[in-house]
Amino acid sequence: MHTRQYTLTPQDVQAHACRLCLRWLRLRDHGPKCTALTVLTVLFYAAARITSLAAACTALVRAPGYQALHDALLATLPAVHELQRRLNRALQGDLPPALRRRRQPIAIDLHLVPYHGAPLQEEDEVYRSQAKSGTSHFHAYATTYVIRKGRRYTVALAYVRKGQPLAEVVQELLRQAAKAGVRPRYLLLDRGFWSVAVLRYLQRARHAFLMAVPCKGRKADHPDGPGGTRVFHLRRRSGWGQYTLTAAGKQRATVAICVKCRNRRGERGKHGREALVYAYGGLTPSSYQWVKETYRSRFAIESTYRQLGQARIRTSTRDPLLRLLYVGVALILRNVWVWLHWEVLSQPRRGGRRIDLNQLPFRAMLCWLQNLAEALLVPWDGIYAQHPMPI
Repeated sequence: MHTRQYTLTPQDVQAHACRLCLRWLRLRDHGPKCTALTVLTVLFYAAARITSLAAACTALVRAPGYQALHDALLATLPAVHELQRRLNRALQGDLPPALRRRRQPIAIDLHLVPYHGAPLQEEDEVYRSQAKSGTSHFHAYATTYVIRKGRRYTVALAYVRKGQPLAEVVQELLRQAAKAGVRPRYLLLDRGFWSVAVLRYLQRARHAFLMAVPCKGRKADHPDGPGGTRVFHLRRRSGWGQYTLTAAGKQRATVAICVKCRNRRGERGKHGREALVYAYGGLTPSSYQWVKETYRSRFAIESTYRQLGQARIRTSTRDPLLRLLYVGVALILRNVWVWLHWEVLSQPRRGGRRIDLNQLPFRAMLCWLQNLAEALLVPWDGIYAQHPMPI
């Protein structure tokens, strides 16, 4: 029977995460109590508890006060664009060399955090989109995600402002990924990127891509018949086609279309035929099924956003700098979790390493960081009351 020779401890996990953040985020000590390590410990604790920084400071006896910690962060953090650059370096700090040797499938998506307040300084700090969670205002972040079995890393993060062209966002994300040595084999994009500007940029830069096509145009009961991309969504047979998208400025982009029809068979309470419509370029798909299965691999980025929600520090601040930091810390912790499973916990075998995510679930790793912070800074298990408990 094979015996394990090494042990992974919470101290190891925290030490690695702190080294990564200290090296790339360059946090500095701000007084005897607000040292960089203490600040990171409280940040990790708040991320693990999915709570605010103020609540974390209140729950830990030896932690600095919230105002002191808040002032320390504002004093040591750079401007938004420089913080974004440092966060990207931290996200790329643990990338395996194998991801740089050959081109990789890359997913790009937009993550919207609902916001119910006013901008801090400039109007473009708050992004506008379709209503969700009772608001149409959001703080928006775009991410680039490498799709490779066992090595699912977020390699780039960008803060998206109101009115910023999505083509510019895609270009910035690919530029950040290229700095890390990650080159796209093809891009998988959500239907939110369906626009002439994005399609023209991808074609001009010669990036192969696969994108979901939204259903737009005249409805089937219109006197002139269906129009726009709705024509493809109403099909009952799989097939290939072509579509020319026209922008308001009369700019056009022509893309190839793949329609994959399937029977829903009662999935999510729906029956009948369903047409999945994709736009692609720079690719030669072998079949309809290949297109469908390839695009399905993009859904792994949705799992990343779910885990981001499990480690994102909650806040009501209007400062986009702190909000960007909290999102970046959550993604860094998730990348550390991926790195641990690949470099430390994977089992060598013929044909490639075997990865078992059940060995250390993401929430379990966060609980490790929470317990370690409580051991170092002593948790406060009571609350102040106005009256004594009756005997």
